[in-house]
Amino acid sequence: MHYAELNQAWAELTQPGAPFEIETINVRGAPIRAFKNAPPNVRALWLSTAAFAERDYLVYEDERITYAEAHRQVASIANWMFSRGVKPGDRVAIAMRNYPEWMLIYWACACTGVAAVGMNAWWTAPEMAYGLADSAPKILFADAERIARLEEQPGMLGEALLVAVRAEPPAGAVAWSEVIAHGGALPDVAIDPEDDLCIFYTSGTTGFPKGAQLTHRSCVSNLMNMMFAGQVSGLATQRATGVEPPATPPIPVTLVTTPLFHVTANNCGAYATTAAGGKMVLMYRWDAGEALKLIERERCTTASGVPVMARELISHPDFDKYDTSSLLSVGGGGAQLQPDLVAKIDKAVATARPNTGYGMTETSGIITSIAGDFFVDKPASCGRAMPTFETKVVGDNGEELGPGQPGELWVRGSSVIKGYINRPEATAESLTDGWLHTGDVAWLDEEGFIYLVDRKKDMVLRGGENIYCAEVESTIHQHPAVAECCVFGVPDDRLGEEVAAAILLQQGETLTAEAIREHCIALIARHKAPRYIWLLDKPIPRNANGKFLKRELRETLVIAEAS
Repeated sequence: MHYAELNQAWAELTQPGAPFEIETINVRGAPIRAFKNAPPNVRALWLSTAAFAERDYLVYEDERITYAEAHRQVASIANWMFSRGVKPGDRVAIAMRNYPEWMLIYWACACTGVAAVGMNAWWTAPEMAYGLADSAPKILFADAERIARLEEQPGMLGEALLVAVRAEPPAGAVAWSEVIAHGGALPDVAIDPEDDLCIFYTSGTTGFPKGAQLTHRSCVSNLMNMMFAGQVSGLATQRATGVEPPATPPIPVTLVTTPLFHVTANNCGAYATTAAGGKMVLMYRWDAGEALKLIERERCTTASGVPVMARELISHPDFDKYDTSSLLSVGGGGAQLQPDLVAKIDKAVATARPNTGYGMTETSGIITSIAGDFFVDKPASCGRAMPTFETKVVGDNGEELGPGQPGELWVRGSSVIKGYINRPEATAESLTDGWLHTGDVAWLDEEGFIYLVDRKKDMVLRGGENIYCAEVESTIHQHPAVAECCVFGVPDDRLGEEVAAAILLQQGETLTAEAIREHCIALIARHKAPRYIWLLDKPIPRNANGKFLKRELRETLVIAEAS
C-alpha cells in the first residue's frame, strides 16, 4: 500500500509555507493546532463564492437558485433581521426540513455574527419547547410542520418572532416573502474567529439535549481538514500509481441526504460543496429510488449520508437502470461503514471510491477521514486524525495508552467546540485543557490509523442519530404501569443499531408493547421509541452496584421473542 507516499504528501502539505501549514495558537488557555492560512471567519468563505454567480447552487425538486440569487437573498435576510433588532451575538433558530431557505438563513447568520440555532426537525412539541427556552433565539424560522408543533404549545415561542417558511403565517408571524423582499447590501460586520457561529444540539446522557457552541474558527478548520483529506489522499495515490488526476477537477454536485441541522450534512457536505462553487441537491426525504433519479438528472459527483443510505442505494433493484457514472465518491459518516460495505461500494460503482469520516458535533465535523485505496486496504478503520488534531487514547486511570491498546479517544484542536450553552458542568466534564473526551473507545495502529471499538457513552447510534438510553428510560418510566426498565442498543443491518427495552411492570398491571411505544412517541421523537420490547416476569439483572447488566440482557434476550 501507499503509506510511504501518504506520509510524504502529509509532510509536504503541512510544512511551513505550504497551503495547510500548521501552527500552534492559544485558545481559551490551551495550546491548539490550527491552519495558519485559514480564513478568519465563515463570512469570508461566503463572500468568496460570489465569483460563482451564474452557477446553480441549490436545487430542490423543480426549483433552482444560482449563487447570484443566493447572495441577493442572503443579504436581504441579513438586512431584514437587523431591521427587526437582531444584533451580532444574538441567536436565530431554524426549524424546518432541508429546504433551500435553510442554507440561505444559515449563511445570513454566519455573515453577520449571529449564531444560527439548528433545531432538530424531528423534535416533538415538548422537545422544541426545551430547545427554544434553552437557546432563547430572537427569531424562529419554521416550516408548516414545525409551526403545527408550535400551535400545540403556543407559549413556547416566548419573545421570539416567528417567520413562516413555505407556510401560511399564523397571527403575529411574518411571511418569508417579506424577508427576501427587504433588499439591501450585506451588512458589514467584524467577526472574531472565536465568536459562536451556530448552536447544534447533541443528545445528553441526562436526557436533555446540549447546545454545542460551534465557532467560526472550528467550522473553518473543519472545512480545511476536509480539503486536506482530499488532497493528501489524492496526491499519495497519484504518486504511488502514476495515474494523473484530471487537469480541471469536476465541479462538485452533492446529493444532500441527511438533515442540515447535523454537522454531517451542513459542516461536511454544504461547506465543502459551497467553497468549491458546487451544487447542492436537496431531497424532501431519503428514498433510494428517488436518489438514483437525482444522481442521473443532476450528474451528482457525491452521494454521502449515513451508511444505511449507501447500502440501500447500491442494493436498490433499479440501480442498474440509472446512469451513476458521474459519481466519484459514495460513503458518509454518522456511523462506521461496515467493512463489507466498503468493498461493495468499490465494486458497485465503477467511477466511485468509498470514503468515510469519523467525527462529532463537538468537533464541528470530522476528526478522521479515509478514502479510496486506503479505505479498501483498512476497511475496519475510520482513518487518520486530521492535521489540526492531537490525539491520545486514555485508560480508565487517565494514563495514555500505546498502539493497539483500546481506551477512550481524546482529541484537541481548532475544530473542537467552545462548550455547551447554559451547561458549564457538562462543558467541564467533556473538556480538559482543550482535550475533548469523545466517549468513544478506540485504538491506533502503528501508522496512526484509528479503529473504533465501542462507545463509552450509554448511547444507541441509530442511522446516524444519537439516542441516549437515559432519555428513553426516563420517558418509559413516566408511565405509571412501569416498575423497571433498561434501554440498550441491539445490532441492526439497516440502521446500525436499534433501540431495545427490557421492562418489568408494576405488580398487577398489564400493558402492551404497542401501548409503551405510543406513550414514548407522545413525549419524544418517534425514532427514539424502542423497536424491540421485552416484557419481563422477573426483575432486571443488576450488578453489585445496583446497575442493570446491559451486556447480559443483550446476550440473553432473543430478538425473535421481542414484541
